[in-house]
Amino acid sequence: MKFAILNGEMIKRSDAKVDVEDRGYQFGDGVYEVIRVYNGKMFTINEHLERFVKSAESICITLPYTKKKITTLLEELILKNNLQEGIVYMQVTRGVAPRNHSFPTDNVLPSLVAYTKEVTRPLASLKTGVKTMVTEDIRWLRCDIKSLNLLGNLLAKQKAAESGCFEAIQHRSQEVTEGSSSNIFIIKDGSITTHPSNHLILKGITKDVILQVCESNKIVVEEQTFTLEDLASADEAFLSSTTAEVMPIIEVDGKRVGDGLPGPVTKRLQELFEQEIERQCGALKDKILK
Repeated sequence: MKFAILNGEMIKRSDAKVDVEDRGYQFGDGVYEVIRVYNGKMFTINEHLERFVKSAESICITLPYTKKKITTLLEELILKNNLQEGIVYMQVTRGVAPRNHSFPTDNVLPSLVAYTKEVTRPLASLKTGVKTMVTEDIRWLRCDIKSLNLLGNLLAKQKAAESGCFEAIQHRSQEVTEGSSSNIFIIKDGSITTHPSNHLILKGITKDVILQVCESNKIVVEEQTFTLEDLASADEAFLSSTTAEVMPIIEVDGKRVGDGLPGPVTKRLQELFEQEIERQCGALKDKILK
């Protein structure tokens, strides 16, 4: 039997129901987080909670619990579900109220839900790399908020799926922003470039870990804009996300990136990222580079 958390209570997941007038259901009026679990421990939990709070505040939702209380609840949920490797999904909505575009009165309390899912590391793809495609970024201008409004992302991801690709790389007027569910990096002459963490992209937690390990290991990385032309001429490219980690990109729109294999800088970053996982969560059973 699996369990979920609904407004602070541990209940059977099958009993976790959404009211038809929940504003998350009707308007996408809420925010969410996906947190990776290795060896039964949450990876970068503090960073995820900080972003969760910031996203909620950006749309004027005050979380019903402190970050400390949420951490305790999620730890109990992981233990209750005996999750060793996977994710915790959590979201908060503005709550249940009669349908109206304007916010409900202050007596309507936010609704918070969380559940776990077993997700193994994509080791095969991490070793061989993935194919991607390019599509126009049609999303709104506050992509820094991890909102439940994901229709633009879903349409892009579906295009990728229909093209036999792992990810859709989005652009605005030829300027690469991010993937449908990832941040994008290119490497040229040993130097890494990725889009600045502004309102046009989500400030990825995995991206921030990569920036930190680059700084610690004197790997050159710049947060600046780059174009589709820069992407096409890159020596290497990779994407990052909570579940994809440091994922090599070997093809864009049917054209090879570099020699069509994961490159040395990307492999080095994978190694450093695994070291950071082990520092926070303990030894990994399987690694990319053996």
